[in-house]
Amino acid sequence: MTNTILTLHDPEAARDYYAAGLWREETLYTLLAGHAARRPAAFAVRDGRRRLTWAELQTIVDAVAADLDRAGLKRGERVAVWLPNRVEAVAVLLACSRQGYVCNPSLHRNYTVAEIVELLTRTRAAALFAQPGYGADAHRADIFAAVSELPNLRRVYTLGDGPANATPFPPPGSSRPLPPIDTNPDKVTYLAFTSGTTGRPKGVMHSDNTLLANARAMVEDWRHDERTILLSLSPLSHHIAAVAIAEALSAGMELVVNDPPPGTTPLDWILETGASYVMGVPTHAMDILGEMRRRGLDKLGEVKTFYMAGAPIPREVAQSFLDRGVIPQNVYGMSENSSHQYTLPSDAPETIVATCGKACRAYEIRLFDQENPDIEVMPGEIGEIGGRGACLMLGYFDNQQATEDSFNRGGWFLSGDLGRFDADGNLEIVGRKKDLIIRGGHN
Repeated sequence: MTNTILTLHDPEAARDYYAAGLWREETLYTLLAGHAARRPAAFAVRDGRRRLTWAELQTIVDAVAADLDRAGLKRGERVAVWLPNRVEAVAVLLACSRQGYVCNPSLHRNYTVAEIVELLTRTRAAALFAQPGYGADAHRADIFAAVSELPNLRRVYTLGDGPANATPFPPPGSSRPLPPIDTNPDKVTYLAFTSGTTGRPKGVMHSDNTLLANARAMVEDWRHDERTILLSLSPLSHHIAAVAIAEALSAGMELVVNDPPPGTTPLDWILETGASYVMGVPTHAMDILGEMRRRGLDKLGEVKTFYMAGAPIPREVAQSFLDRGVIPQNVYGMSENSSHQYTLPSDAPETIVATCGKACRAYEIRLFDQENPDIEVMPGEIGEIGGRGACLMLGYFDNQQATEDSFNRGGWFLSGDLGRFDADGNLEIVGRKKDLIIRGGHN
């Protein structure tokens, strides 16, 4: 099929990634279908309302895909998601992977209706999934009324009771024939808005393969499998959650989204779900440890690993987890390159606290001079973190200048962050070249 989106996809680099096993002939959807075929009754995803098996999740995903196809969407068109942390939001992403649409889930709860309309206009979104009463100004603005005149928007879905002009979320079990599956893992599947040095959101584009390259490496390095239960404390609109979804599909493990029942704290949710792998930011960890102390709990349920990204891990937080038998995973990444840098379970406590470890096998980094980004710094010196590899984005949507400006002459993506390598080659984050706006753990 014709690709209508301009990207950085390079056939020569792609051949190398496939030869190295970093890219594979798998998509998010084909992984889902494989789990549903092999383990249909095993649990796949859970929120505060439902716990779905792989077979049940595939049925919902297929229904969404079929309805979007009937709405006339073309391959490469954008599907926007402005929903809370629900299994339906996960289903929309997987439906887009199935049909070759581009899912834009990074419409955050603290956005206003006007901000959402602006982003829908910029992406020329063809479909929107929304929920009445959701968003920063839902008490005075109506997203369904606001988007009614957008020329490119052909279908608006509502989760829950919505206005007459909105289509109910597609129910599973339709007897209508399903459209063909787009099995191309190099198509653009995911579009996430991120804030750069100007604070104006840029649309980061990822394929199934660029997302899964990082996920496969993390699953392998931390030895996750179908017995792992992964709970993401980050909202589904944030990139950490996209990493979580890709990891869950790679390993076949259950994904629990941050939608605890009313009156339930994050600690309660961790204990209730039996989570063994928790993903979030250091503030999540500090809050949970504080509640554990107040309640006199010495053990964090079944948790073995606590992933933390977005900020340095305080030494006392890391030590508190280690004392409780939980291994902290110190992570550095961006929406542009996912969670490419992280510590390992075999690392010493000092490495976990002071560094973000080494790059995964799907990425490599070097440090460049702050004034001349084409020159590498000497060993031990501070430099701007540059990277390249199989988990790097495919560029910024509809923004050629931002895409070009993000790379040096050698083709290394420049992060804007400053770091240095310790004597063992682990990366220490020491600051930022320019002030960046951080939302939820990834910039």
